Amino acid sequence: MTSLAHACRNVLLTADPHAKVMAARAATRDWRLGRLDHRFDVAMPDRPARPTRPDLLPPNRMPKRGKVGSERSRIAMLHALAHIEFVAIDLAYDCAGRFGAGFGPAFADDWMQVGAEEAMHFALLSRRLRALGSAYGDLPAHDGLWEAAEETAHDVMARLAIVPMVLEARALDITPATVERFSKAGDLNSARMLGRIMKDEIRHVAAGTRWFVSAANRAGFDAPEYYQILVNRHFRGSLKPPFNDSARSQAGLTREFYAALASSRLICTL
Repeated sequence: MTSLAHACRNVLLTADPHAKVMAARAATRDWRLGRLDHRFDVAMPDRPARPTRPDLLPPNRMPKRGKVGSERSRIAMLHALAHIEFVAIDLAYDCAGRFGAGFGPAFADDWMQVGAEEAMHFALLSRRLRALGSAYGDLPAHDGLWEAAEETAHDVMARLAIVPMVLEARALDITPATVERFSKAGDLNSARMLGRIMKDEIRHVAAGTRWFVSAANRAGFDAPEYYQILVNRHFRGSLKPPFNDSARSQAGLTREFYAALASSRLICTL
C-alpha cells in the first residue's frame, strides 16, 4: 500500500498548477478511502516543484496593486490570492508528510482536508482570473509563504504557530474589507467567492490552533506564551491591528495569543 508520505511528496513535486490540484484531490481522496498507509518512509523535499510562471520576485520588488476599483487592480489582487492558495496546497501536504509521524491519524485527517480545500480555492481563483481575461502566471508573485515553511521545517510547533496561526489568521483580518471593496466595485462574483473561501480558512486556523495547543499541553508549555516566543523567534514580519477578533475567536485563536505581540510589532501582509 502506498504511504501517506509518498502521496504528500507527490503533491509537492508536481509543478503544473492543474496537475497539482488533481494530485491534491487524489491524495486526500485516497487517504479518506483508506488507500494510504499511515507511514512516513520518504522525506518531504526542501522546496516544492514550481511552474515556470509566475515569475517569483522578492516581496519588496512586487508592483503595487492599487485600488480595487479598476478591473486591472482586481485582477492583480485575485492573482496574488491565487498564488497564496497555490503555495498553501504545498504547505498543507508538507505539514502532513513532514510532521505526521509525531501524531496519530487525526493529524493527517485535518491537513489532508486542508490541502484539498486549498486546492479548491486555487481552482476557484484561477477560474475567476480566466473569466476576467487573465490567468495564473500572467503577473509576478513572491515566495514569502514558502520562506516561512523553510524557517519552520525543523519544528511542528513553529510551523503551526507561523503558518496557520499568523499567516492564515491574517487573511481572516483582511478578507472582510477585501470582500467589501470588490462588492463596491460591482464584482459580486469575486466577492462571494472570497467570502466562501474565508469560511474554510477559519477552519484551517482552527486546525492549526487546536494542534498547537495539543502539542503545547503535551510538552507542558503555556500555549499562548509559547506561541509568542515562537512568533518572535521565527516570524520575519510583525503584527498589529486591526484584528478580526470574532473570526479568530471562532478558530480558537483568542486574544491571549496575539494581543501582547501587537503593541511592539508592525504587520507584514503576504
